[in-house]
Amino acid sequence: MEPIRIRGLKQNNLKNISLDIPKNKIVVFTGVSGSGKSSIVFDTVAAESQRQMNETYTAWVRGRLPKYEKPHVESIDNLNPSVVVDQSRLGGNARSTVGTISDMYSVLRLLFSRIGTPSIGPASYFSFNNPNGMCRTCAGIGKIMDLDMYNLIDEDKSYDEGCFKLPAFGAGKYYWKVYRHPEYFRTDVPWKDLSEKEHNILLYGSYTKGGKRIDKKIEGVYNQFKRLVLMKGVEEQTDYTLKKISQFIYECECPDCKGKRLNEQTLSCRIGRYNIADMCDMEFSTLRGELKKIDDERAVTLVKQLTDSLDRMIDIGLPYLSMNRESSSLSGGEAQRLKLVRYMGSSLCGMIYIFDEPSTGMHPRDVHRMTRLLKSLRDKGNTVLVVEHDKDIISIADEVIDIGPLAGKNGGQVLFQGTYEDLLISNTRTGNALKSEVKVKEKVRQPKGFLQVRGANIHNLKNVDIDIPTGILTVVTGVAGSGKSSLIRDVFAKQYSDMAVLIDQSAITATGRSTVCTFLGFFDEIRKVFAKENEVDAGLFTFNGKGACPHCKGRGFITTELVFMDPVTTVCEYCNGSRYSEEALGYKYKGLTIEEVLSLSVEDALDFFKDNRKITKNLKALMEVGLPYISLGQPLSSFSGGERQRVKLAQNIGRRGNIYILDEPTTGLHAADIEKIVGILETIVDKGNTVIVIEHNTDVMKLADYIIDVGPDGGTNGGRIVFTGTPEEMIRNGETITAKYLRKRKEQD
Repeated sequence: MEPIRIRGLKQNNLKNISLDIPKNKIVVFTGVSGSGKSSIVFDTVAAESQRQMNETYTAWVRGRLPKYEKPHVESIDNLNPSVVVDQSRLGGNARSTVGTISDMYSVLRLLFSRIGTPSIGPASYFSFNNPNGMCRTCAGIGKIMDLDMYNLIDEDKSYDEGCFKLPAFGAGKYYWKVYRHPEYFRTDVPWKDLSEKEHNILLYGSYTKGGKRIDKKIEGVYNQFKRLVLMKGVEEQTDYTLKKISQFIYECECPDCKGKRLNEQTLSCRIGRYNIADMCDMEFSTLRGELKKIDDERAVTLVKQLTDSLDRMIDIGLPYLSMNRESSSLSGGEAQRLKLVRYMGSSLCGMIYIFDEPSTGMHPRDVHRMTRLLKSLRDKGNTVLVVEHDKDIISIADEVIDIGPLAGKNGGQVLFQGTYEDLLISNTRTGNALKSEVKVKEKVRQPKGFLQVRGANIHNLKNVDIDIPTGILTVVTGVAGSGKSSLIRDVFAKQYSDMAVLIDQSAITATGRSTVCTFLGFFDEIRKVFAKENEVDAGLFTFNGKGACPHCKGRGFITTELVFMDPVTTVCEYCNGSRYSEEALGYKYKGLTIEEVLSLSVEDALDFFKDNRKITKNLKALMEVGLPYISLGQPLSSFSGGERQRVKLAQNIGRRGNIYILDEPTTGLHAADIEKIVGILETIVDKGNTVIVIEHNTDVMKLADYIIDVGPDGGTNGGRIVFTGTPEEMIRNGETITAKYLRKRKEQD
């Protein structure tokens, strides 16, 4: 079969490369972060395949499809249609759940409408997005916003002293005067000493909650706030108002449906002992067992359809999820696997399936499930392209293509193409890293103390008691869904919020105009350097102000609204995407314009600004965390999860006396860089900090001072502490799943 033939590829940092990618094979692309792997797989093969596919549709359909730029390549031949399964998080609002995005909830609704008793109507009556089925109190969301009494009231103050913290009820303000009625309550007595009756008058305007109003002027602080803010909807408030009221509101379970999202009539319909909400609360492994018990002839097809979908969920390593899990709460790895389930039952063949680090978020025990799936897709007659760093995934490749040798301008070349066995003896950076052994840390630090967590029972945690050591590097392990994040992020980090710094892979709160130099705060210094050199206003060198291109307003692109079609985005033809005005680009520093400086990589900028300590301090931090290849002006919105995490780490790297919590910091890292990132964490500990890492990577476990293993399995079978001790003790004495794979990896090395 003719391979995918690429000639003269110059996309991003690629150095005019040419290569043939075999079809109907598993082809894994390796190389350090920023070497050019994604430029080949995503920006070239996927983009061109989807661009050409889109051209086959009518103009009306094309207007509603995503726009793909033609890659910088001389020619690409023998392309097939492609399916991209990446790690972008499943967005959606609070109504988007695992059940809705997987379409399993639609089948379950149909099942209840067909055989549920008592029969209450068509499938729409089982939808929390439909007025027929939704709980009217929470509009099918299962949660409501309520007034936080704890933050609303200063119990030590009297009404006259301003016991209500709401700005409108400050002492002497209009509403304060309206509500001040000494005949109804004592205005000079602290809130904590007022009677329940007096509390109710102020909060609800009546002697009892929900009772008859005693005065038309006194609606009640709670009732008035709810009417003006909560009933109107938080999303309808201005940013200024939200900032003012955010401390006084919190999200809580709907008091009517108890979080079930559906109305009483819908919840009365059952199959056996369970209503539809009960089944949506079940973990997939449990739900599958319950569905197998249904023997109604009318349900045979639907039950098979559901159990087949559940089997695929379980096979891909997600047995602990449930249908009611909000999609926004899924990790990047979980989201990728959930997308993958959509294609597992597909009868299509001759496709190109493209994966972005499919092992992300998977425990070593579960990686074999992913390898089995990749093989099954190939065996159906598909081409499987994978960008990956994990040894177990790389080892099953029919062909490996290694890109490098380094990142950015020092990458972009094809270093190796061949079998995994040949890669190991190729003497490339990847080959050497894959065959090298990471030694188990022998001289571990002793804890300076311990921080207690007692009775943790959020999500699947089983009333956990744990003492977490301080002053050392602790790695928290366990299979996916075991309760690691629940324990560390949802309990420990909140309990010790005054000390804890969470450095995760979530999106950095920023607009499309934010760059790494604006986020870390050294763009101001760059602008000052340009201003001083040219004796002009520093504001001229910001694309958010005076220096912005007048045509695109500093965005670099023009968006054209087409009314009945999706808007079209094109590069601004006046500034060619630079975002700056002609005047701003007329000034230079060391021979470069502000646009050219922002195009510099961190590595090049470090040399360019070597005489400026304020700038180099930040650039050195970015170098330390393994980001020498990113450009200063690169939008933060274009960063991967692992890159975002390392930018946050660079922001915090110089602090002392904190507890740093990192969630899978090796995501997106080449095997050769793992010891380097652990070295950075060691440096942070040496400065007097505590570092806690949630991680699946066995090399990171070997380099820990202390391991906390959560399990024994995922979901309801997890939530317990199954091991604590040093890496050596785990290898020697551990009886957990993690210990087994840590021993196995040591034997392989």
